[in-house]
Amino acid sequence: MRYRLFGRTGLRVAEMFLGAMALQEPDEAQRVVKAYADAGGNVIDTASAYAESESVLGEVLTDRDRFVLATKYTLTRDPHDPNAGGSHRKNLVASLERSLRRLRTDYVDILWVHTWDPHTPVAETLRALDDLVRAGKVRYLGVSDTPAWVVSRADVLAEWRGWTPFAGVQVPYSLLNRDIERDVLPMAEQLGLTVAAWGVLEHGALTGSSRVGSPSPEQQRVAAAVRAVADELGVTPAQVAIAWSRARSAVVHPLIGFRTADRVAETVAALDVTLPPQAVAELEAAAPFEPGAFADFVNRSAASAGVFGHGEVVGRQLRE
Repeated sequence: MRYRLFGRTGLRVAEMFLGAMALQEPDEAQRVVKAYADAGGNVIDTASAYAESESVLGEVLTDRDRFVLATKYTLTRDPHDPNAGGSHRKNLVASLERSLRRLRTDYVDILWVHTWDPHTPVAETLRALDDLVRAGKVRYLGVSDTPAWVVSRADVLAEWRGWTPFAGVQVPYSLLNRDIERDVLPMAEQLGLTVAAWGVLEHGALTGSSRVGSPSPEQQRVAAAVRAVADELGVTPAQVAIAWSRARSAVVHPLIGFRTADRVAETVAALDVTLPPQAVAELEAAAPFEPGAFADFVNRSAASAGVFGHGEVVGRQLRE
């Protein structure tokens, strides 16, 4: 497994992240973590809301410093307490302290804001997070399932005020769900943010898993295209789906969960699968995606002679 930098930091993170939500039993969790580490993986992702997962990881991670351990906060700890959820300072501190106890550690490498809280000013969240970084309880920050404009505003606030910025975003992304290509993915590329992509296999819909139940006509069509490409290349459908997500952008890191260790090696092997352009075209023909009328208008305007005259823009240079 190869490594990339986490956003605009010096932290080295594996090309594939291990999602720990499904790790509920210590012995199997230990086998999964070992298989992932043996393959070169070093990022394990959980959340305050995944109570059993955090507790199990705390039990099995005996070589704590070997891993980049990530958790999240925001989701409610108690539905009867109005302050037990949200991205405000009170919930942040209480959630992190509980996560640290479960994980049996005094710090986490990455703390993600689990989802957008429109009721808490982003400045409050950023300042509270920065305080925890300065206190040594958190090393780096990320934000999950949040609009691009909120992340961009947070990035500017952090830069202006000398606070710790977000280094990554965590969002759903798959052949069946390409919405981040409208704004989140371009934003991440421009700001130098890592994208942790969850749902890359669309919960088994792209691999024909029986866990999906009754797949929709669209799911069946796209899954058939994935199988066809897999047969052409002599790989598995899961490897094709993962390889496609990485082919779209160099900042994407698939976030994959395992219930058992026997699937780890095969899944990690997807990192060595390179899809030919024709295969990418076949997959995207089965799962068409339109950025939308406004995105089309903006892109046309950016290349319009009405903006630049008769000059041709080459990279960041203007050529007459």
